[in-house]
Amino acid sequence: MLVAAVTVVSAVEIVDAYDKEALTVFGEFRKLLEPGVHLIPPFVSRTYAFDMRTQTIDVPSQSAITRDNSPVTADAVVYIKVMDAKKAFLEVDDYKNAVSNLAQTTLRAVLGDMELDDTLSRRDQINDRINEELDEPTDEWGIRVEAVEVREVSPSQEVQRAMEQQTGAERRRRAMILEAQGERRSAVEQAEGDKQSNIIRAQGEKQSQILEAQGDAISTVLRARSAESMGERAIIERGMETLEEIGKGESTTFVLPQELTSLVGRYGKALSGSDVQEMEGLESKEFDEETEKMLGLEDIESALEQLDTVADSDLRTDETRDADTARDVDLARQEEETREADRDIELETESERPSD
Repeated sequence: MLVAAVTVVSAVEIVDAYDKEALTVFGEFRKLLEPGVHLIPPFVSRTYAFDMRTQTIDVPSQSAITRDNSPVTADAVVYIKVMDAKKAFLEVDDYKNAVSNLAQTTLRAVLGDMELDDTLSRRDQINDRINEELDEPTDEWGIRVEAVEVREVSPSQEVQRAMEQQTGAERRRRAMILEAQGERRSAVEQAEGDKQSNIIRAQGEKQSQILEAQGDAISTVLRARSAESMGERAIIERGMETLEEIGKGESTTFVLPQELTSLVGRYGKALSGSDVQEMEGLESKEFDEETEKMLGLEDIESALEQLDTVADSDLRTDETRDADTARDVDLARQEEETREADRDIELETESERPSD
């Protein structure tokens, strides 16, 4: 019974779901056992299990000299998977150890073909080159290299100190460049601000001068028009005063200039009520184009039109109203004195006539 039990145990082989086993009988390879329960020849059979899952192989740290003679140290991780268990059993003694040794030599060779800066910055390139170097020999072993990852590349202590100094100098250089650029930009912005400020100030001064000149021109035109309207009236008043002085004289013969007779004829209807033909008023001269441009009269046409539309009562100040009232009183007094002078002349004329 004991021999029978041992025989049964040695004749039954159970293969796990993630394994395949190579079967040998009397040292001769027979077949691969798939997952499940298998009956094999007892006592003369041996099995070798192969894990069909993805496996991780840790590549030990390797020292290498880069192309620019800088010593570095690097380690990596290789991910492999058994694709053909028969080849892995027959073609290589220990596929894990073989892949690990091949990865170490390949890592040193790849690092030796690159410069220090490339080994530190181009990890993807290192991984791809190692993967390519491992693909061809591992295919003959029934092994597929799925990925290679370089975990760390470390230069020597002297190189690290030199790199730190270089990095510090580069950062200081960038800081100085940024500071210089900031100062330049600040100076440019300040210059632009001063330029805009000067432009705005100059425009304001120009506009102020233009408005001041236009105001002076408007004032000049208004004074000219006022003088034009008041000039003829002043001449008439002066003529009336002259007639008054003539009427006070003792002579009975008077010589009147033509201008005075024209004035008397112009205002005869107002003085005596007679129907005397009225004459047109004095006309002012027009400004030429150059004078109008110099005075800015073209720009103030609209202002003058607005001034003309304003009511006279709104434009007249209290002083102007008082002056007009006093002038009306003087005119009334002069008219009364003129009538008295005319009556005196008529009486003197009648007294000088010879009696019948």
